[in-house]
Amino acid sequence: MTSPCFETVAVGDELPALHLQAVNRTTLALFAGASGDHNPIHIDIDFARKAGMVDVFAHGMLGMAWVGRLVTNWVPQGRLRRFDARFQGITHIGNTIRCTGRVVEKLQRDGENFVRIELRSANQFGQIKIAGEAIVALP
Repeated sequence: MTSPCFETVAVGDELPALHLQAVNRTTLALFAGASGDHNPIHIDIDFARKAGMVDVFAHGMLGMAWVGRLVTNWVPQGRLRRFDARFQGITHIGNTIRCTGRVVEKLQRDGENFVRIELRSANQFGQIKIAGEAIVALP
């Protein structure tokens, strides 16, 4: 895939969506191991039920990582200048997540070209799980 450039990117352009398989216990266990976040609410169903949940659910940072992957699938990671996210909903076991992004602004500062991207992740029911934005430098 060819990386975008400032001259050809327009406000309103959509990033290629990232479609993920249904969240499962294996994914949560692997993320817990990789991240060091072993909070039992994400991996122990008995603990989750005692906390009032029906089942375990995905780590918020796993959802943020998926949105980050959307951006770094579009541009190399070294071009990322800012990445913000707001956690807006729980990602439950069985949710299939779709991450999307849209260019909302083109900027130039200190001789460098940037775009601001609005980011979202939502489940198969259209419920927003993460909302955020990124600033990336473009040649």
